[in-house]
Amino acid sequence: MEDCLDKTDRQILRLLQNNGRMHNAELADKVQVSPATCHRRVQRLFDEGYISSVRATVNASRVGLGMLVLVGIVLERTPDSFALFEAAMAAQPLVLDCYLVAGDFDYFLKIRVRDMEHFDQFHADVLSTLPSVRQTRTFFVVRSVAEAKEYSF
Repeated sequence: MEDCLDKTDRQILRLLQNNGRMHNAELADKVQVSPATCHRRVQRLFDEGYISSVRATVNASRVGLGMLVLVGIVLERTPDSFALFEAAMAAQPLVLDCYLVAGDFDYFLKIRVRDMEHFDQFHADVLSTLPSVRQTRTFFVVRSVAEAKEYSF
């Protein structure tokens, strides 16, 4: 599918991933096409799945969720443990990301909480109540070095 992207499409993707609020007229000017052509191209990029969504990045500290926690999960091996765990994590608003991984863990969770007490409550109320969770290992993020990088293409 990547072969369908020309230089202009790639420019549009780079610009929009840096600023999803860019107006069509400004975007068209930057990629040197007419506004109508630019709009059609952006719509095609959405329709063909190159752009999946446009959203705001909220400052977590400003909304009271300043602590970022990563949790490695090891599950019991039962026929439905993975499906049940994934459904439970998808329903948790504090879980930003849940990744099925290879290696020492089965899953890694990215969780936003207010503070240590809030995480302790989440751990007690959610993680420790799931019957398929055999082990957790928690990592509290001290500082973000790089996040939300742009794709380079």
